[in-house]
Amino acid sequence: MGAWHYRDAPLTDLEEGAESWIARGANFVTVVSKATAGTRLERADNPDEYMILTDKIGATVAAGGETVEVAPDSLTIVPPGPSSVTLNGNGEIIRVFSSRASDLAARATNAAAYAERPVDVAPLDPWPLPIGGYRLRTYRLADYIREGTNMRIFRSTNLMLNVMTARNVPRDTSKLTPHAHADFEQGSLAIGGTYIHHIRYPWGPDFATWRDDEHIEMASPSLLVIPPTVVHTSRNIGDEPGRLVDVFAPPRMDFSLREGLVANAEDYPMP
Repeated sequence: MGAWHYRDAPLTDLEEGAESWIARGANFVTVVSKATAGTRLERADNPDEYMILTDKIGATVAAGGETVEVAPDSLTIVPPGPSSVTLNGNGEIIRVFSSRASDLAARATNAAAYAERPVDVAPLDPWPLPIGGYRLRTYRLADYIREGTNMRIFRSTNLMLNVMTARNVPRDTSKLTPHAHADFEQGSLAIGGTYIHHIRYPWGPDFATWRDDEHIEMASPSLLVIPPTVVHTSRNIGDEPGRLVDVFAPPRMDFSLREGLVANAEDYPMP
């Protein structure tokens, strides 16, 4: 299930002055917005936490009685309730919500695919409250680069994002990582470059349901939602650096159990 934002017409009535593209999974919603400096993106009363990714521009974020200046190339977690994001420059900003933001989920390009909830996706059960309670938390992504991995993983009570470092050359096709997940979807949000997503569906007892492998080319911005049990791996192609964000909801326990992998584990305890 994909959303090719770069070739789809944007929504212009979501927030005044912004062009936005929305896609969803069973438990999450992604919103990519393009706007000019000073544009204010508001949520009147969001039901749970959401995350903001900035790229080349910063933003001023207000929520929970606080206001913070968010630097470019940052991830910010916003508490439930009313909030606003004011762009400090011209460009794109990305917000990731849980599917409890039902008004946004209903406007998703691929909303029809979720008219009925997939039975094989685990429920959106929230994890424990953050240490010290809900508040604005912002993280400069450059502070979380680690040698030997391109993964930068952050979690909240309801979401987990892996904001991978840029791949400046095409991925080595002899070092791909095909894998599958038993009971959760993966959202692969391309925010730079062009990717080919390789997809292999499992064989069940009914031959009529078998599907050929897929090799889906998607430029940026775009979102591919990979269902549970489907084998997948992605590689960037072309000259432009590849930048990919993996989206999960709720947070992944397997990643959380790996010592030191979750960058903000001290802020968000495990169940």
